[in-house]
Amino acid sequence: MGRSNVGKSSLINALVRQDVARTSAAPGKTRLVNLYRVELKPGQRTFYLADLPGYGHAGGGRDAAREFDRLTREYFRDQGSGIGDQGWGLGLGERDQASDRQLSGPGAGGRGRRIAGVILAIDARHPGLDRDRAAHRWLLAQAAPVVIVATKVDKLSQAERARARRHTETSFGVAALPVSAVTGEGLDQLWRHLLTWIRRK
Repeated sequence: MGRSNVGKSSLINALVRQDVARTSAAPGKTRLVNLYRVELKPGQRTFYLADLPGYGHAGGGRDAAREFDRLTREYFRDQGSGIGDQGWGLGLGERDQASDRQLSGPGAGGRGRRIAGVILAIDARHPGLDRDRAAHRWLLAQAAPVVIVATKVDKLSQAERARARRHTETSFGVAALPVSAVTGEGLDQLWRHLLTWIRRK
């Protein structure tokens, strides 16, 4: 979950080490919820990464923004009243089409489409934006396990990263995990979060 063009689809591709989620330099590329079925090894139980539409893109006008909001709310609602109850599912933010894409990657999972946890992606260059803080408050109100991921950290100097880290901690009350889909930084730590959520089920 995250703002439009924050790098959610690129993050999915980096996590599964395949180009499965469509990306674009233009915001608002993802307009549907897309599910990606992931398995650690052939024959093992699977889990799903959900790529949801991004919020905050004004290019499509108010109607497009309302549609993105509706899709996101309905996706969370349709997983059941208790986020993280039975089964597995990882809400990630931009992309449900009829056919799931089966992938190989360092994950494990199982039955059902309940949400086990949510990755809230924020842009490391713009920490503490109002829409990101509002999304974080909404997720906490849903009692969803959340990890905040600061994307595009490869674009920051060490001094800029330190400032962004302090700003993020002040804005959200927790530290963000710095991640780069380009260099692979932080992906192993993020997988540990995913596996922890899955193994709790």
